Amino acid sequence: MKRAIWVSVAVIAAATVLLVFGVRSLLMDDQPPGEPVAVDKQVPQRPDCPAGLDLPCLGGDVAGEAKEITVVNVWAWWCDPCRAELPAVEEFARTHPEYTVVGVHADRNAGNGAALLEDLGVSLPSYQDDSGAFAAAQGLPPVVPVTVVLRGNEQVAVFAKEFTSAEELAEAVEGAV
Repeated sequence: MKRAIWVSVAVIAAATVLLVFGVRSLLMDDQPPGEPVAVDKQVPQRPDCPAGLDLPCLGGDVAGEAKEITVVNVWAWWCDPCRAELPAVEEFARTHPEYTVVGVHADRNAGNGAALLEDLGVSLPSYQDDSGAFAAAQGLPPVVPVTVVLRGNEQVAVFAKEFTSAEELAEAVEGAV
């Protein structure tokens, strides 16, 4: 009996997450329903991304090879906390060269994601994840911003919150590793 209850709760939770993502996509995307989304549609020219994530690249400056620790900031163009946090994430990347730091834009509209990076003057290497593949693979909560710390391919920490400074992010990452 208890197992049946847990299975029902899990099914309801999964359906709720899918419903929330579906409604958010319909409300937040400026693409007409049913029209295919082209990743390169209205995407400003940006520098190349490093290898390592199997997602289309929105661009960003990167130097050297991938490090042992990777910090991934999941964001979306329509997210006000993300807009405020991205410059702090870029500053963290600049002041902590011992880590690989990248962004993942979690929305179907790559053009708006790249435009936000340009508007903010942020050159953080960022990937386009219009299907939620990264979040699903990492088991992330359905919110943005979310920051994930990886050691190789192993998840070390997940922070579902906005970081207001590079120092605050550094403290969280250093506490996790």
